Amino acid sequence: MDLGLKGKVALVAGGSMGLGRAVALELSREGAKVAIGALDDSHLHEAADGIRRETGGEVMAVPADVSDAEQAKGFVRKAIDRFGTADILVNNAGGPPSADFLEIDETLWEKGFRLNLLSTILMTREVVPVLKAKRWGRIINMTSISVKQPIDGLILSNTVRMGVIGLAKTLSTELAPFNVTVNSVCPGYTLTERVRNLAKVTAEKEGTTPETVIGRWEASIPMKRLGTPEEFAALVAFLASDRSGYITGAAIQIDGGWYRGVM
Repeated sequence: MDLGLKGKVALVAGGSMGLGRAVALELSREGAKVAIGALDDSHLHEAADGIRRETGGEVMAVPADVSDAEQAKGFVRKAIDRFGTADILVNNAGGPPSADFLEIDETLWEKGFRLNLLSTILMTREVVPVLKAKRWGRIINMTSISVKQPIDGLILSNTVRMGVIGLAKTLSTELAPFNVTVNSVCPGYTLTERVRNLAKVTAEKEGTTPETVIGRWEASIPMKRLGTPEEFAALVAFLASDRSGYITGAAIQIDGGWYRGVM
C-alpha cells in the first residue's frame, strides 16, 4: 500500500533503537525524509547509516537527550532547519525504570516526568506552528498499553504516560480545524531490548529466569506471542499518512489482545 509519504518530513525521537528505530525505518521505506533524535552514542549513527543503506532515503541523525528541555527543543529545530519544514512528529523516549512506589524518590519522579511527558510537550510546541501554517500534520505519541491497563512494577511509567494521553486528547480538538491529527499508540509486550530488560528485572525479583517471565507474558496474550517492532511501525506509518486523516484523539493499543477492556 502506498501511504503517500514520499517527500514528507518525519521527526522520530528515540529513533536509534527498539520501536523508535523500527518506526524511522518504516517511514523511510515509505519515502519520507527522516530525522532521528537520540542519545549521542554509537546506536544513533549506526541506526542512521543502517536505515540509509536499507532504504536509500535521506536520514538525519541529531544527538539529543530529550529529557533535557533545550535538547528536546533543539532536536525539532535542527530537523526543521535541515529540511525546511516538518510534517510528522513521533514523540518517543525510553521508559522510566521499574520500581515500587516507595523506591521512587522526588528525583526519579522528576526524571520520569521530564523523559516522557515534558519532552512530548516541548517537542510538540516546537512543531505545531509549522503544521498549523501548512494546514497538515501528524503528531503521534508512543506510549504504552499501561495507559489502559497499568502494569505492576511500572508505577512511574504508568503515571507519567497517562499525562501524555490527556495532552493528546485535548490537543487533538484544538488542532483538528487545521487538519493536524494527534494520536497515541499503546504497545503491549513487544520484543525489544527494553522488554528483555524488564523480564530480567522481574526474574531477579522473583528468583526465576527471564525466559520464564516472557513465557508467562506470552501465555497471558490471546495471540500467545509477543509483538514485533515491525508490526508496531506499520501502525505508526499508517497514522502518519493521509489515509488516517479522520482519526484523531485516539489511543490505539497494539497488544495481541492483552488488554481486555471494552474501550
